[in-house]
Amino acid sequence: MPGFTLTSIGHLETPWPSPADCPRNGRLLEPRPLCRAVIAEPYREGLDQLDSFSHLILLYWMHLAEPAPLSITPRFAAGPRGVFATRAPVRPNPIALSVVQFEGFAEPGVLLVRNLDCASGTPLLDIKPYLPTVDAEPAASMGWLDPRSPA
Repeated sequence: MPGFTLTSIGHLETPWPSPADCPRNGRLLEPRPLCRAVIAEPYREGLDQLDSFSHLILLYWMHLAEPAPLSITPRFAAGPRGVFATRAPVRPNPIALSVVQFEGFAEPGVLLVRNLDCASGTPLLDIKPYLPTVDAEPAASMGWLDPRSPA
């Protein structure tokens, strides 16, 4: 398989200096802290009309993540699970996705967002608008996480 290159379009600024400090889920915090997505100058033109959306999908590279085993035991699971059946931050490619609440711009190229759960300085790979008609699947199953599923 040929190699490829990812380019950071900016970085994320959060209250957490390291992965160990990060919450398990940024949506569970009260209050949810205001974080910043700082977009590098060459990519700022791509932000045009972004302020018309209430929520965004941020894709980022967890540059401080540990190497990924392919089998892990989540703290709330009865036993080991394949990494692809978990939302664990340790992955073969440490790409993360967060649906964030967009609070507007602090200044040109600096987005204010809530619901992040990554370390400050994390490289930002992409931004997409969140569309509830396309991105939400209300009938989706929660697999082994569903209380009705076998452990």
